[in-house]
Amino acid sequence: MLPALLFMLTLAAAPAAAVPPPPSPSTLPDTLAQRALACTACHGAAGRATPGGYFPRLAGKPAGYLQQQLLHFRDGRRPHAGMARLLAPLSDDYLATLAGHFAALDLPYPPPERPTASAAQRARGEALVRHGDPARRLPACVACHGEGLTGAQPAMPGLLGLSRDYLNAQLGAWRTGQRQARAPDCMAELVRALAPDEVEAVAAWLAAQPLPADPKPAAQTLPQPLRECGTARVAAAGGTR
Repeated sequence: MLPALLFMLTLAAAPAAAVPPPPSPSTLPDTLAQRALACTACHGAAGRATPGGYFPRLAGKPAGYLQQQLLHFRDGRRPHAGMARLLAPLSDDYLATLAGHFAALDLPYPPPERPTASAAQRARGEALVRHGDPARRLPACVACHGEGLTGAQPAMPGLLGLSRDYLNAQLGAWRTGQRQARAPDCMAELVRALAPDEVEAVAAWLAAQPLPADPKPAAQTLPQPLRECGTARVAAAGGTR
């Protein structure tokens, strides 16, 4: 008993083991790039888009266009439940800042998709993109989106570097009214004037095109073929609402 008693007394007299302090919480940098990670979770690293193609590239698009679409998502003009929830608490000024962040990113584009449409279908798509259809009073895509199809400042998006699936989805949304612009909604009218196979041809040709050496949007929007368009009027006035 004596050895056991001495052992217990020794333990009682020993100093208590030091308890390590709890780890300090990690502190994330309060930067716009850190906050923008909420966007890149879907839109790819630094907004460069994802391989699946359904989330478009954000990097390098005109700031006015990005801000305009953020406002549309937040305010319900462009329906998307996830985007609406994400943007609901954000102010106009903050969305403008976020748009400017992504617009300033200058990152390489991925290679174009391998052509899968027939040669005849691609030729029809190219003709509509470059020349439109004068007989139906349909302007060419290049008339608004630039000769290089890389968009134009302040608010005209580029059409290259997007997947065929994404282009088909957006053109289809214009046709069905799921995507809208300010009245008069010229994009909706133009796309509805195309046959379904023409929409597919345009998307197929665009998705297979490489980016030009300078993929940045043109410095200024070209004179619009349809000046009455609601979006064109807002862009000309320097607005985004």
